[in-house]
Amino acid sequence: MIKFGTGGFRAIIGEDFTRSNLEMLSFALIKIIKRSGMEKKPVIIGYDRRFLSDLAAKWIACVFAAEGIEIHFINYDAPTPLIMFQVMQENASYGIAVTASHNPAEYNGVKIFTAGGRDATEEVTDEIEAEIARMNPSEIHSMDYSKALATGTVKEINPQNNYIDSILNVIDIKAIKQKNLKVLLDPMFGVSKTTLQTILLTCRCSVDVIHDRHDTLFGGRLPAPNSSTLTHLAQMVVQGGYDLGIATDGDADRIGLIDTNGTFIHPNDILVLLYYYLHEFKGWRGAAVRNIATTHCLDQMAASFGEKCYEVPVGFKHISAKMEQTDALIGGESSGGLTVRGHIRGKDGVYAGTLLVEMISVIGKPLFEVLNDIHKKFGIYSMDEFDCHMTNQRKEELKHILYEEKKMPEFDMEIDRVSYLDGCKVYFQNGGWIICRFSGTEPVLRIFCEMTCLEEAMRVSRIFRDFLEL
Repeated sequence: MIKFGTGGFRAIIGEDFTRSNLEMLSFALIKIIKRSGMEKKPVIIGYDRRFLSDLAAKWIACVFAAEGIEIHFINYDAPTPLIMFQVMQENASYGIAVTASHNPAEYNGVKIFTAGGRDATEEVTDEIEAEIARMNPSEIHSMDYSKALATGTVKEINPQNNYIDSILNVIDIKAIKQKNLKVLLDPMFGVSKTTLQTILLTCRCSVDVIHDRHDTLFGGRLPAPNSSTLTHLAQMVVQGGYDLGIATDGDADRIGLIDTNGTFIHPNDILVLLYYYLHEFKGWRGAAVRNIATTHCLDQMAASFGEKCYEVPVGFKHISAKMEQTDALIGGESSGGLTVRGHIRGKDGVYAGTLLVEMISVIGKPLFEVLNDIHKKFGIYSMDEFDCHMTNQRKEELKHILYEEKKMPEFDMEIDRVSYLDGCKVYFQNGGWIICRFSGTEPVLRIFCEMTCLEEAMRVSRIFRDFLEL
């Protein structure tokens, strides 16, 4: 079974993440390419450090090679944003990253990128699924990888320098050099070390790195940069007197931050910090785009700038599309993914980390002080988050209650409106909100609640959880 979610196709290795499934996915995309008349353009393929990623990328490349479609193969573990960058640079027809991003170690997957380096839209992934459904597996052929290299159908490339230079060209290197910052980098056993470390060293930062060995089990942790997974980084930042701790997820498209005092900076606050910095200090103008489970502080800030903040469903493809449509300045999500106009059309933890280093260099304050200034001006927004793993049967039961019967708790505050754009989101008249939605990448129900204080957010979240018996 091959089913695309909000972040591509992801599955447990040996169950649905298998060679036969990857070959069917590849052949389906080949059919679409040929039908669209794009078979003369190359396809970019890359992979991360997960178990089987390198081999799986070659399985995919060999199916394309057998059909005579040229593959430009990044033959080292590479950040997903680097792969997207290369699709854009080469005007390739498609790009493929073998990764399951921040999912547990037993997962792997595939992300598809379309022309310009965008995340594939639902129309594209629906078309791939439809091709697979009517496919005869006997049609699929594969060429030996060494033969594909010898014939030139597969060409191994290294676009790392161009990607690094594209970031260095848009940041204030001089401002960073003058601060002599001390930065601790945590790639979370993923793929950001070389790129991000090279950028920061070029800017004369002192950089130390932890958790950088190749470990397909990610040190026994989830490779997602959140408050619970970055406790070690927080301790080391304080003990070592670092100005900043930067973490990236498994494929380096998401970011996590630890301030100089050991405080975890929530991804919502990262978005707010960057929007504030880009607008007020760099003089860049434009709207903001956020997904439906991300802080409304962006709305308040955008309004004060005379701009608009657009709300879209979860899935970065929706953010990218709305940014392109509105020429927005920044777009992001509460899970740590963001992008800025003028870079790639997808999330990039390496670029985000570099911009944040520039920010503290230019402003001359630690992040928590900048956040305090922002809160004084725009108010305090606190979010409670809750995840619940469940069986498919329980998932369907709750979907019926929420989406078909449209039942919800009796809240003790006035409701402004309810949206079913993506999950069930309740907007309260006091400006707070709560959303209950199912993950598009894991069998998980997620509840996010934002209020003016954390205790109130936790209380309202508990009302919804009790209602659903979670």
